[in-house]
Amino acid sequence: MDSRTPPRMEKLAASTTTGYPDQEDHEKDAAAAIVPDHALEVDKAAECRVLRKIDLFLIPVMWMGYGLVYYDKAILGSAALFGMTQDLSLRVVDSTTTPPTVSTDRLSWATSMFYFGMLCGLYPLTFLLQRFVMGNVLGGVVILWGLVAMLTAAVTSWQGLFAQRFFLGFVESIMPTAFMCIITNYYTQEEQALRQSWWFSATGGWTIIGGALNYGFAQISGGTLRSWQYLYLLAGAVTVLYGCLCFLIPNSAVSAWFLTKEERVIAVERLRKGQTGVRCQVLKTSQLREAVMDIKIWLVSFMMAAAYTVNGAVSGFGPLIVSTFGAKHRVTTPTNSYTPLHSILLQFPLGFLVFVFILLTGYLSSRFPNIRLALLIACCLPVIAGCAMIWRSTWYRRAPTPVAGYTIIGFFGPVVSLIISIGMANVAGATKKSFTAAAIFVAYCVGNIVGPQLIKTPTLDRHYPALWLGLIICYCIVIVLAVLLYLLLARENKRRDALALDEAGRDTHAFRDLTDKENPYFRKLE
Repeated sequence: MDSRTPPRMEKLAASTTTGYPDQEDHEKDAAAAIVPDHALEVDKAAECRVLRKIDLFLIPVMWMGYGLVYYDKAILGSAALFGMTQDLSLRVVDSTTTPPTVSTDRLSWATSMFYFGMLCGLYPLTFLLQRFVMGNVLGGVVILWGLVAMLTAAVTSWQGLFAQRFFLGFVESIMPTAFMCIITNYYTQEEQALRQSWWFSATGGWTIIGGALNYGFAQISGGTLRSWQYLYLLAGAVTVLYGCLCFLIPNSAVSAWFLTKEERVIAVERLRKGQTGVRCQVLKTSQLREAVMDIKIWLVSFMMAAAYTVNGAVSGFGPLIVSTFGAKHRVTTPTNSYTPLHSILLQFPLGFLVFVFILLTGYLSSRFPNIRLALLIACCLPVIAGCAMIWRSTWYRRAPTPVAGYTIIGFFGPVVSLIISIGMANVAGATKKSFTAAAIFVAYCVGNIVGPQLIKTPTLDRHYPALWLGLIICYCIVIVLAVLLYLLLARENKRRDALALDEAGRDTHAFRDLTDKENPYFRKLE
């Protein structure tokens, strides 16, 4: 071709030789703009340098963001101990019974309303992220989230709290799916488990950080506001500042401002082997149809729904449940061995366990191939044991067994982290990845809605049997589904390995925004 031919014309001419003559440029992956159809040699040292720069920018930003997501949700459990239940009439005493009974159903629904809002926001905001500039969408929505969080301090009734929690969940729904897609856009399949675990470990880290902040604000006795109102003002203000930072997040490695032009090519080229693509801003109905019919997405979603029932109970009711471990089983006038402040401090061991084991399972998944589902099943077992320990042990003053059981149910953290990495590493195609991320967190919302509804205050004297039995059943379901998913993925890999494929075609398929089913070179990770 003549050297005076414009670069775009060269690219269009090249595309006619790839076997996709009718595919418009804008429908391809964004990576096609900076790398050719054939593989480029990448220096290993340069690749490591680029990977380190990506890590140093993205991971702290995502860790901070998901930490705020988790803290914002978990504040409710601490706020309930610091006067919110009384101020907003979330605790109702029925004096018509003998003895009078106490209901915290309103608190349960306040927890669940957040996830109803998330359910409504997940798909529209996720596809908004794909269609428009990611940083601009994230920044605007996160600032709105911070403002809504601060408005919690102005709520004066339980009805107002329900409305506020719904809208808070709606705007907050953008965060987890954005992070899941960012990881798949920047990292290879082998790297994704570790990086997903890095940002998701904020669940444990912010259990500790948030607990420390809550403990400090609980000491405030002066001023015109209650302790729980200060908590929400702090969370909202920090979130607004974080939203300003989100405007700096680039669309993908193709446009990453923190990389040089040469480094962007390396960042994209190294993703070719995994066949997962980088980013395409065109919504494709064919990929949506395929995603809806893909059984593995359904299996992963059901696993997430079952696994996250624990979080629905722990994030909204954790401190409240712990405060009853020393009760003498009188609902009306319990004698607690754990004060509200003690109950917050006892969240620290759980947070530490969640943090450490999310990182450990992520590391092991990145070092040893195809052990993610085996690790997931292994991490389910301590959760089941912890639920049984809390339920069947004797609750008395300073009883260690229920506290130990409560701590080890923190293994739900690595279970959920592994579900996320398994789900996202086994799909390709920009629209299908967006759908999968949203589907996983729709299931996340369902689990969080169900969890609080299993807590029935009148059954305190029997240690909330519906809660612990329900969680045990849910984690048995997770194990069964994990086995089925393993068999499905192994069978598909075996079928693809038997295909007689021309290895030269691998390079040209990588950045065509093909789904995992359309691309015969794609391999599943177990």
